[in-house]
Amino acid sequence: MTGHTGFKGSWLAFWLVQLGSKISGYSLLPPTEPNHFDLLDLNIVSTIGDVRDAEKVKQLFNEQQPEIVFHLAAQPIVRLSYKDPVATFSTNLMGTINVLEAARECRSVRAIVIVTSDKCYDNKEWIWGYRENDSIGGYDPYSASKGCAELITSCWRNSFFNPADYGRTHNTLLASVRAGNVIGGGDWAQDRLIPDMMRAVSNSETVNIRNPRATRPWQHVLEPLSGYLLLGQKLLEGRKEFADAWNFGPSEDGNVTVVEIVDQVKAVWPKIDYEIQKSPDQPNEAGLLRLDCSKARTKLQWSPVWDVKTAIAKTTQWYRAFHESADVRSFEDLHGYISDAKNKQIFWAEE
Repeated sequence: MTGHTGFKGSWLAFWLVQLGSKISGYSLLPPTEPNHFDLLDLNIVSTIGDVRDAEKVKQLFNEQQPEIVFHLAAQPIVRLSYKDPVATFSTNLMGTINVLEAARECRSVRAIVIVTSDKCYDNKEWIWGYRENDSIGGYDPYSASKGCAELITSCWRNSFFNPADYGRTHNTLLASVRAGNVIGGGDWAQDRLIPDMMRAVSNSETVNIRNPRATRPWQHVLEPLSGYLLLGQKLLEGRKEFADAWNFGPSEDGNVTVVEIVDQVKAVWPKIDYEIQKSPDQPNEAGLLRLDCSKARTKLQWSPVWDVKTAIAKTTQWYRAFHESADVRSFEDLHGYISDAKNKQIFWAEE
């Protein structure tokens, strides 16, 4: 997998280790200190490198001979994309192409899951959730780069991994996945709502909240990861009807405003203090964004486990335990999530 040292990537690597998988990761060094990847101390093959280095990516594929590829490496921050659009596009476009080309030349690869973003859609700020066949777009450089990554994935699927030719000219199935705003313990990235709040409270500071009325599809990081793993399993089984684009978002109650999230976090950890930032000179960020996940629910039988209130509580408790006693609650959160999925008789948890 790529991007294993990042927030979402470290959680995915952790879950795969718990499943007994042999993992080889390729990524830049962890982007922050502290960081979730180092705290987990995973027993995996970890190679530090840049996905823009095509030769190094191919070399790793040749050495490790992976069976399934999860591509999560990216420049993931909207505001940073305004400051450095070239690096954002080169990482999110050429990095994706390099991974796809390395996989195309590696005969062991049977399944590829490309992780993009819900921001890949041409956001018209409408109240309806975006479906997988809606227009790809992107106002800011980050969103546009993720839209381009989706177009690249579609191109490679049609040109080199066409499901109609599966088993005849190739043996690889390719899918892309689009998730909403993920939260969870272990994220200390700049310019993200929850990490900004947790960094502020740990330093006894007041956090500035921008875009308080912006609405996003909030979900715990384990929610989309359960979808990625389920989808990857289908691809490994040779189910070519799943070689497509997929949304993994929360239930309707997960579409809430930034200020509602902040108030719910404060209810769990009252020490948190915040103020609304009133500066008019903020770069544009989408105000309203929703996902329609009917396709995943119907065809993959995937559904969320935790509602937004539970996701916020679990996330805040993770940081509070780390701040107050240096406890890392990732194991408890993962196994609690799986247990709750079983209790709800969710398909993937019963297998």
